[in-house]
Amino acid sequence: MARIRLALFAAALTTLATTFVATVATDAHANPPDTYGFGSRETAMGNAAVADTHGFAANYYNPAALARSRGLELSIGYFRADHTLEINGQDNGVDPVKGLNGGLVAPGKLFGIPFALGIAVHLPDDRISRVRALRQEQPRWELYDNRNQRLFLATNVAISPVPWLQIGGGLSFMSSTKGKLDISGSANVLMPDDSQLRHEVDADLTAIRYPQAGIRIALSERIAIAAAYRGEFQLGLDLSAHLKGDISGLTTALYELETHSVNNFLPQQAVFGGSWLLTRDVRASFDATWVNWSAYVPPVARLDVVLDIPPPPGGWPSTITPPTTPAATRIEPLHMHDRLIPHFGGEWRVIKARRFEGFLRGGYEYSKTPIDPQTGITNYIDRDRHTFSLGLGGTAHDLVRELPASVSLDLHAALSELISDTTHKASPSDFIGDYTARGYIVNLGAMLTVAFDSWGIEP
Repeated sequence: MARIRLALFAAALTTLATTFVATVATDAHANPPDTYGFGSRETAMGNAAVADTHGFAANYYNPAALARSRGLELSIGYFRADHTLEINGQDNGVDPVKGLNGGLVAPGKLFGIPFALGIAVHLPDDRISRVRALRQEQPRWELYDNRNQRLFLATNVAISPVPWLQIGGGLSFMSSTKGKLDISGSANVLMPDDSQLRHEVDADLTAIRYPQAGIRIALSERIAIAAAYRGEFQLGLDLSAHLKGDISGLTTALYELETHSVNNFLPQQAVFGGSWLLTRDVRASFDATWVNWSAYVPPVARLDVVLDIPPPPGGWPSTITPPTTPAATRIEPLHMHDRLIPHFGGEWRVIKARRFEGFLRGGYEYSKTPIDPQTGITNYIDRDRHTFSLGLGGTAHDLVRELPASVSLDLHAALSELISDTTHKASPSDFIGDYTARGYIVNLGAMLTVAFDSWGIEP
């Protein structure tokens, strides 16, 4: 039977590969779960969860695992990640990432086949989204500064055609930004207060969808393997400005500006992992996540400028020097490398009573920086990252006889260290010069889950 299940798993991997080929050019958007985890239980276990997750967190880690739930589940929680990221000993003031995490799982049966619908959301408590384009020479923590300041929403569906197999997939949603500024009228360069200008501003947030899919196979009651795919996504930022009018009765002016940039990018990911119930109370899990960083698009704006100011009859007065068209920005390529990120997790059920269970969890992950040394004019800063995590969990069963339900409270704490390293510039005249960068990230959070009429979860 195990061989048959492995053969089915291989066939499912082929299906996921087909999905990858079909969606390789699909746009999508970066989200906080990729960096900080999603759900306190999974975060505490080092995000080694593709074969071990269940409940609302499965909307991110592996949609197939939604079908493991056997009762309606509602989850709500909060997390906060604070950054201490330094260049030459000075904190760069990278904003914290914080907000509500939550979701639900609604299982049922269709023609006798178990299925489940899932929704999950990360809702920041200070901004829904942030867009920003910086000069490529300006130092910035490329993978932490702006990429995670946004809302995350996912919807998925999963089925379990046989008890040992779950298959699922769905969509995640983000929004790209487009804006336009129009200015017209007359400008008096000699008496600016007498200028008469009209302006119009138009901004639009366009929804973007990207796919995700997963499969999970229980080889036995103690061992499960799983795989998941998450699509590539880009968060576009397109702005345009149009200025046309009269200049002090001398001449007319036309100025058109268009900028195009990718404010946020996360490459496609493929995850493979397993979960082992070592004893009745001890569980271990492992994930390997391949990240296609070599497809990364740098967040540098490309400018297209048109400037037309014809000279007045008789030429320009000696006191006025008209502006010239700005030179085009030369975008330096950003070389990044694909990475395979290992995740390790463990869970120990330390308390097992008739109506209560208590858990101790731990995990570790290592992420080698995908960014080449910044020896030229660009300054996309990143460092190798080690993350250690711990967590506690407790589940109370049937606290109220009239309301059969299980109530779980999970806590997590994670510490990431970005290893200190010095960037040496190739040119001694570089404006920024050599610098040493390092940092820490502290991630704390809690989740509350209520599972109604729960029959437990599948092995």
